[in-house]
Amino acid sequence: MNKSFKEFFYEDLEFIVFSGVYEPSDDTFLIAKNLHVRKGEEVLDVGTGCGILAVLSAFEASRVIAIDINPIAVRCAKANADRNGVSEKIDFICGDLLSPLRRSVSFNLVLFNAPYLPVEEEPKGWADYSWSGGRSGRETIRRFIETVSEYVKIGGRIMLIQSSLSNLDETLTDLRERGFKAKKADERRFFFETIVLIEAVKH
Repeated sequence: MNKSFKEFFYEDLEFIVFSGVYEPSDDTFLIAKNLHVRKGEEVLDVGTGCGILAVLSAFEASRVIAIDINPIAVRCAKANADRNGVSEKIDFICGDLLSPLRRSVSFNLVLFNAPYLPVEEEPKGWADYSWSGGRSGRETIRRFIETVSEYVKIGGRIMLIQSSLSNLDETLTDLRERGFKAKKADERRFFFETIVLIEAVKH
């Protein structure tokens, strides 16, 4: 009988990925490799997927909020937090981007492995939301940037993943226009695209 989930390890931690949830790939691990959470920080993980970045953050953070539009992903992330002993430090929310958050909350660090692939068709299932960026590849990224500033503390930072196929310069410009110092921090090159980690600090 086929299992309805996959298992994988990251460093010495064990994770599961339910069927219908984005399986961590090079983009996920590009953030994970560069993830440095200071003790006591408050972290927001947008599009948490299986919850790997939320779990990694929780070991040093005072509180992590993990959001995903996919209810299966929220259940999967909860299971991984339990599995790795950090569930008491993470709150899980099912919702679209930042819309479930109260206006009064702000964070030291916001993580977003954004859906960035340019596609013509609308998402057909929950898993499609994890990679479908609309015709330009920027629809979800644009909506995120339009509202994220009010949830980032002064001196706080954003770690955002996107593809060279979805106009990196526009993302950098949009962030700078909203009060961030933004730069390309790391990348992984492939034959047809480059996956880039953008870091932005609010000033």
